Amino acid sequence: MSPIALPRQLKKVSDRVLLKALESGLEIVETNLLTATQHADKIAGASARHLVAAGGKRVRPTLVLLSAQFGDPKKQEVIDAAVVVELTHLATLYHDDVMDDAPTRRGVPTAQMIWGNSIAILTGDLLFARASQVGSHLGEESLKLQADTFERLCLGQLHETIGPSESDDAISHYIQVMADKTGSLIAASAQLGIMLSGAPREYMEPMREYGEKVGVAFQLIDDVIDISEAGPSGKTPGTDLRAGVPTLPVLLLRKAAGDGDIEAISLLALIDGGLNDDARLQEALVRLRSHPVANLAYLEAKRWADEAVIAIKDLPEGSVKNALEQFAQAVVDRTN
Repeated sequence: MSPIALPRQLKKVSDRVLLKALESGLEIVETNLLTATQHADKIAGASARHLVAAGGKRVRPTLVLLSAQFGDPKKQEVIDAAVVVELTHLATLYHDDVMDDAPTRRGVPTAQMIWGNSIAILTGDLLFARASQVGSHLGEESLKLQADTFERLCLGQLHETIGPSESDDAISHYIQVMADKTGSLIAASAQLGIMLSGAPREYMEPMREYGEKVGVAFQLIDDVIDISEAGPSGKTPGTDLRAGVPTLPVLLLRKAAGDGDIEAISLLALIDGGLNDDARLQEALVRLRSHPVANLAYLEAKRWADEAVIAIKDLPEGSVKNALEQFAQAVVDRTN
């Protein structure tokens, strides 16, 4: 097995002992992920391992291991929790890709492109089941947190699919969807690391708030990246814009248009007219980048990251807290 790379958000952490501990923990987690997705059934085994083998940032298990540094990070329960959150995350990706009809994920064809929608959906269900099996011995509190998080993941996807009602503020609705779909599982990861390592219980709430805010920032900066010029991430600019996904810059643009912004009104007419033509897409991207909503979207993502750092201000000073702070700030500086 090739060495497991830590998420790039931790590349500026200077404590080599801490980084080595996280790397060692992730190697064990990776081995356990492969074991958890091993099935006697040929198709189930291949489809379940499909995204595990494709790699990924492993942000959620890393956060379990990092928050566990406040206690005893070597406990088997900590490793199992890290496996649980990644299996849960992977399961949601299988379902998301079916709903979005996504052709690729992590540089490989999505499961439904290989095996069809039904197999992809059932594989996601299978991974949720495996997550429950791995976490079944972690105690009632952990199981309740897992169940509550799963509920929020489903509600977030449901509310995104339905969209805001006429009485909802579209931006507030969108932020809540991000909190449910992404923030909830990252928050649970941070909490599980505290809960199962034996760290002080009073760290639970700050880490929950930290994780949720980091998750929202993570998603919002994706929206900014979508309208940015091509960078090291290799992501094609305008992918979400072309697909009509209601990202934060577009929602802010609609608000500006409602307030009478002439350029916003004109730009929305271009966007709503369809961007299948490359020339129209490029024009929309250039104009969006130069409109104030682009910077407003970035500042909103940064605000959530800054609030994540504030949430842990009372935690003990040291390399773990510094790593958490750097992780949060790096989220909004990422290029992939």
